[in-house]
Amino acid sequence: MKKHYDLAVIGGGSAGYAAASTAAGLGLDAAVIEGGAEVGGLCILRGCMPSKTLIESANRAVTIRRAREFGLRAGELSVEGGEIIERKKRLVAEFGGHRRQQLESGPFDFIRGRAAFTGPHTAEVTHLDGEPPTAIEAKTFLIATGSCLETVEIPGLCETGFHDSDEVLECPEIPGSVIVLGGGATALEFAHYYAGLGAKVTILQRSAHVLKEMDVDVAAALATAFRHRGISIFLGTHLLRVEGANGKKRVHFRHERREKSVEGSEIIYALGRKPHLAGLRLDRAGVRLENGRLTLNASLQTEAGHIFAAGDAAGPYEIVHIAAQQGELAARNAARIVRAANPAQPLEKIDYRLKIFAIFSMPEAAAVGMTEKELAAAGIPHLAASHPFNDHGKSLVIGETEGFVKLIVAPESREILGAAAVGAKASELIHEIVVAMYFRATAGDLAQIPHYHPTLSEIWTYPAEELARKPRA
Repeated sequence: MKKHYDLAVIGGGSAGYAAASTAAGLGLDAAVIEGGAEVGGLCILRGCMPSKTLIESANRAVTIRRAREFGLRAGELSVEGGEIIERKKRLVAEFGGHRRQQLESGPFDFIRGRAAFTGPHTAEVTHLDGEPPTAIEAKTFLIATGSCLETVEIPGLCETGFHDSDEVLECPEIPGSVIVLGGGATALEFAHYYAGLGAKVTILQRSAHVLKEMDVDVAAALATAFRHRGISIFLGTHLLRVEGANGKKRVHFRHERREKSVEGSEIIYALGRKPHLAGLRLDRAGVRLENGRLTLNASLQTEAGHIFAAGDAAGPYEIVHIAAQQGELAARNAARIVRAANPAQPLEKIDYRLKIFAIFSMPEAAAVGMTEKELAAAGIPHLAASHPFNDHGKSLVIGETEGFVKLIVAPESREILGAAAVGAKASELIHEIVVAMYFRATAGDLAQIPHYHPTLSEIWTYPAEELARKPRA
């Protein structure tokens, strides 16, 4: 028996659920096919929620150790790694249970199994419970299968052993020292986690600075803050080999034209992720991959126009709110194709103008819109102004003076094009600029908005005032 749908969504994470819900709301017959052993998607099960739960324990530990700065005595700090992991498991079970309930009770079919294309409009689902395979026929498809670890071959790494980002979330042991391979968001968050709980941490980053997608000043400020906390960072490295040494693990690398090595109790592998597309048999659907990735247009279509992609499987940003945005847009475009009421009506195009990024380290870093690097590459003129937290009243009061905020505007209109923050509560502070950019506010608009004193958020008024006053050419 073959099941027929207007939209078949492969993957039940944030992008897949958003797409199916949107499609059903538009009157489409939709299905979600989820083949993971657990239901919930990467963010809930192995990404945002579990990692931030662990990080919160590290944040509290750092605060307790700093009690003396504020005239307090907190006594000796004891870290119970097993209890940290158990708290994480409880919360993830709650989050995952809620998502499972949404999928099972949603206005669409929810199928537990692994899908593989058998043709441009057909797929076969191998059920997890051993039931006979189900044939699926759909007018449109959405690939929302998430991501998996990117494998980088380093001689001796597998033989010596390491923890990847999934395994860290299950590990109750807090090593005395760790070596973190990578300098992206995941790597820096785990570096903060272990350092916060008392481990000696070394970061080996292959690129010239951490957070390679960010502006250099943002990355440099975060790296400086990490070093002030005693975290060692080596930039521009080439990883050579890994070996066991004296009961520890040693990583050899090239840095500044010299071979060096560092030892640690454990190695944390955080060298990125890639789209999880294995087993889909995309070639049978007429979809080719380039360097293991899907090629999409601005409407999130693959070269087979009725097959869309969203979330980590689609890229270019592995961020949950963008995954949901992509899923919703893909569903609306699928509805246009299914109905074909007006073939000449163009499909929606994704708009990343308000893309947001945040890293939950200490200090935090966050950004919205375009970076100065992106604007320069696109040949877009811009002005920027920043203000440091160490010259801001509330930052001094709470003892969080690392970092700065930066506004980026168009030279003539002074409309805000982007912003970044490195410092306390950066992930929260950035949303003020998100709202301003949504309404296409200028630096002058932001400068005129009242801000209560003393608050962290009033720091935005300083670069806003500077840019509003700056003479036009």
